[in-house]
Amino acid sequence: MINDGDRIIIALSGGPDSITLLHILHTLKNKLNITIYAAHVNHLLRGKDAYKDEELCKKYCDELGILCFVKRVDINQLAKIKNISHELAGREASYEFFDELMKKYNCNKIAIAHNLNDQAETVLMRMMRGAGIEGLVGIRPVRDNIFIRPLIEITRNEIEKYCEENKLPAAIDKTNFENIYARNKIRLELIPYMENNFNKDIIHTLNRMSNIIREDNDYLEEISDEIFKKYCYRKDDRVIIYKDAFKEHKTIITRVLRKAILQIKGDLYNIENSHIIDIIKLYNQNTGKTIMLPDSLMVDNVYKDIHIYKEMKNHNTNIYEVIPFNDEFYCEKLHTKIITKVLHKNNNDVNLKDSDMIKYFDFDKVKDNIILRYRKDGDRFTSLGMKGSKKLKDLFIDLKVPRHERDIIPLICFGNEIGWIVGYRISEKFKVDNNTERILQICIER
Repeated sequence: MINDGDRIIIALSGGPDSITLLHILHTLKNKLNITIYAAHVNHLLRGKDAYKDEELCKKYCDELGILCFVKRVDINQLAKIKNISHELAGREASYEFFDELMKKYNCNKIAIAHNLNDQAETVLMRMMRGAGIEGLVGIRPVRDNIFIRPLIEITRNEIEKYCEENKLPAAIDKTNFENIYARNKIRLELIPYMENNFNKDIIHTLNRMSNIIREDNDYLEEISDEIFKKYCYRKDDRVIIYKDAFKEHKTIITRVLRKAILQIKGDLYNIENSHIIDIIKLYNQNTGKTIMLPDSLMVDNVYKDIHIYKEMKNHNTNIYEVIPFNDEFYCEKLHTKIITKVLHKNNNDVNLKDSDMIKYFDFDKVKDNIILRYRKDGDRFTSLGMKGSKKLKDLFIDLKVPRHERDIIPLICFGNEIGWIVGYRISEKFKVDNNTERILQICIER
């Protein structure tokens, strides 16, 4: 949890828990060879009491010779703007502040003063919300090798006793005793009732249960990581989950899906189990189906592979560029250079080796300008070797081109006729044959 040379920011509220944590780490800092700082976020929610807590933190840190950073955030206003709870807004504001300080002062860990009672309350709260085993793990002692909770095995009574014995100036948050919040009701009513009627050691019992569940959960996470590496990959703005992943046990695939969402979204806020079930249902439907998840997440069924990505708004589909002959042209919108050359077939230096990005056409069959554009309604195309034309939309389906890619595939056109679906096919109408005398070479560089 704490290593030699660590630089730690202590989340300091001014309450008994965080003051105890500050005092303990300050006492042990030379022995552990660590550097500590304190960070206090004033949420401006409790009137004068909030400012008293702020002053207490600054004064006590000053007495200990610890640098204390303070930030004031109007959590009430922030919650309204983001349309989230005060609790979530407060957490986001605090963690954003901690992140700023970590970068500025080259710190590597954040110490948070959660205790054993907090763990029990969290487990009970999640249990009543129907959480899976991942939720019943509760508060992890160490998360991401950054967030550490040194007091997680210590009860609230032990912390209060420590404060009393060491005469620590801890503030008491009066709202902790207001019986109006779910967590407060668990703390003030449910746990005392369970202690008096079922198990006087319920706090330790719940902690022991969460530790057992954590071991099982960590094992499942290891398996899920292996499956994710085997069947999932990141491509540009999306994570693609191959269909074979869905042959795995439901417990595993649900975790794999959460990992994929986490990669795209950055967190799992607003993602519920019902959304994971919706993705599994989508997999069992026909290709081409799409669902939307919270925070503009899109999920596509692409021939049984599942694509998860952020919805792209205001994509520019109006590209229309006239490409000069025997010249180089740079398309800013595509960040692409297009090189055109007119070659004579009887020239011994002509080498017609094409690739996905180099194609050849009969120059004398090209009767109009070279146009670069995206697809439009009504487009038809005659593939090389075919006699009749086909709707471009149907051709994309035949080629199993994912729906999200169809609107952003460049088309090289000669007037109104499509000559080249870049990366896929060239047209029969403009092919080089035995009668060709002049050849148009088009090269695309990205």
